[in-house]
Amino acid sequence: MHDLSTIMDEMEHALNTNNFLRLTALEDLHKNENGDPFKILIGTILSSRTRDENTTKALIKLFKRYKGAKDISKANPDDIKKEISSVGFYNVKAIRIKEVAEIIEKKFHGLVPDSEEELLKLPGVGRKTANCVLVYAFQKSAIPVDTHVHRISNRLSLVNTKTAQETEKELNNYVDKKHWITLNSTFVRYGQNICLPINPKCRYCNLKKICKYYHTENEKKKNIPN
Repeated sequence: MHDLSTIMDEMEHALNTNNFLRLTALEDLHKNENGDPFKILIGTILSSRTRDENTTKALIKLFKRYKGAKDISKANPDDIKKEISSVGFYNVKAIRIKEVAEIIEKKFHGLVPDSEEELLKLPGVGRKTANCVLVYAFQKSAIPVDTHVHRISNRLSLVNTKTAQETEKELNNYVDKKHWITLNSTFVRYGQNICLPINPKCRYCNLKKICKYYHTENEKKKNIPN
C-alpha cells in the first residue's frame, strides 16, 4: 500500500498548481449554506449521475421555492420535478425528495439524523449519500465512495475492487481516520479535473509511477505497430 498522506498532498499540489480550484457541488453547498444538513442531504440525492453544475442549478431553484423540509413535504411532486429538471432521473428523485422530507418532518421533527443507521433508512439514501451527509453536514468521519473515489483508488492500487461498496470497506480498513473527512473532496476534485474516466490528463499528474492505468496505456502504445 502507498502512503495516502503523500498521495493526497500530490493531488492537492497538482490541482492548485494547474488552477483546478473549483469546489465540488457538496463543498460549495457546505461553504455557502453553512453545512445545512437538509440541503446537503437533498443535494447528495440530486447529484447522483448528474454533473455538479446541474446539481447546483437544481438546488438553487428548489430552495428558492421551498424553504426546507416542511415546505417540500407538502409540495406537489410535479412542482418539485419542474424545479429539479436539470438533474438526471428527476422524476424519481422528486418523489424520493418528498418522501425524505415527510419522514424528516414526522419522525425527526425537521432535523436530519446524524447517524448512518438512521440515514440509511431514508428512501433513496444509500451508503454514499449517508456518508456524504455525515462528512459534509456533520463533519463526522466517514468515506463517501463515488465513481471518482472508486476509480482512482483502483488506479493507484490503494484497493483492488469491483464495486464502490468493496472499495469503501477496503478504504475503511486501510485509511487512517484522520484522512476520512477530506478524502472524498480531494479524490472527487482530482477525478473531475485530472484523473478523468476517459482520456485522463496524465501530464498534470505526479502519481504516474504508481498508476496502473498509466502503465497499462503506455504498454499498449509500445505494442502498436509503426
